Amino acid sequence: MQHYHYIFTGSGLSALMTVYEMLLSGKFDDKSILLIDENTKKVNDRTWCFWDENNLFDEIVSKKWNQAVFANNKFNKVLELKPYQYKKINGLDFYELVFKKISEHKNIHFLNEKVVDFTELGNHCIVKTKEETFTCNKIFNSIYNPEVVTAQNKFPLIQQHFIGWFIKSKEAVFTPNCATFMDFSVEQKGNTRFMYVLPTSSTEALLEYTLFSKDLLLKEEYEAEIKKYIENLGITEYEIIEKEQGNIPMTCYPFWKHNTMNIINIGSAGGWTKASTGYTFKNASKKSKSLVQFLEKSISTSLDMTDFRKFHKKDKFWLYDLLLLDILSSKNELGSKIFSSMFKKGNSNVIFKFLDEETSIWEDLQVIWKCPKALFIRALLNRSFNVKKI
Repeated sequence: MQHYHYIFTGSGLSALMTVYEMLLSGKFDDKSILLIDENTKKVNDRTWCFWDENNLFDEIVSKKWNQAVFANNKFNKVLELKPYQYKKINGLDFYELVFKKISEHKNIHFLNEKVVDFTELGNHCIVKTKEETFTCNKIFNSIYNPEVVTAQNKFPLIQQHFIGWFIKSKEAVFTPNCATFMDFSVEQKGNTRFMYVLPTSSTEALLEYTLFSKDLLLKEEYEAEIKKYIENLGITEYEIIEKEQGNIPMTCYPFWKHNTMNIINIGSAGGWTKASTGYTFKNASKKSKSLVQFLEKSISTSLDMTDFRKFHKKDKFWLYDLLLLDILSSKNELGSKIFSSMFKKGNSNVIFKFLDEETSIWEDLQVIWKCPKALFIRALLNRSFNVKKI
């Protein structure tokens, strides 16, 4: 059996981010690394968006917006994002960037196979595919197992699920410099539902019908709502250029408790998705940097004493997210009310900073006090004392 220092089971965003950070550090050139995935990452299978005030992956950002709209059926607010910009990265551009850098390093290999099992045995690990078996010092697992979350009921699971159409219309109805961050004016139907619009020109945009809810819809339901929204924009003729579909788990389940000395769960499998919003790109960037710095502290040329059980640190934002998910789990129709209360009178820059988990306690309060207080107080009491349901 061939042995590697590190094996990545799955090569999605978080795995590639972590390998990328390893390469940038320059301290892992003597470590043999294997990425295993049945997906070759050769197609544009997703879009990532995030707000940023720096130059995070600017070389592959395909579009930036300086303004964003938040709306519901009662108000429409244009958010001035400065000092932030809202940015979009196409999945294929990210894959190509990372794999190009990987190709320049002989110590990193990619295997296009499906992982069927992995385990820790003493001071080393074993990874099995349908065809081969490998040993390694450490495993970075990003293969999400939904049964870990669905088998318990202490921590709710909400799905962020969506279908998106990138269209080109006859009518020039879009504002190229202004994205629609959340439009709750669509019919809620007892859920948290909104439209998300990313214009790239006055006639081209990605429109995504998105829900934060427990249950998925039939494909026809998403697409019917997209068609309705397009008609309401005044578009009479359009062409669908591309489609995308996604389902992102939103949960505060403590995935880190499944980490061992030599196996760490990353990405959605490790709870790296921002639980209250489903945003992944910025979180994956931060977590991968922290993980590589954590590794750097304990590696040497001959021995790696890294203990992955010590990596995770629970913070105040985990609790904030948990309370929101508790509310949405029991009263899913309140999502529009909660997000609207934040954005209607709140400072959008502070809100984005809060969602990036970079705020002080004082800044936290500026956001929290805009939300329906009774809902969150009851959620906190229920968590603390199990008094009654929300």
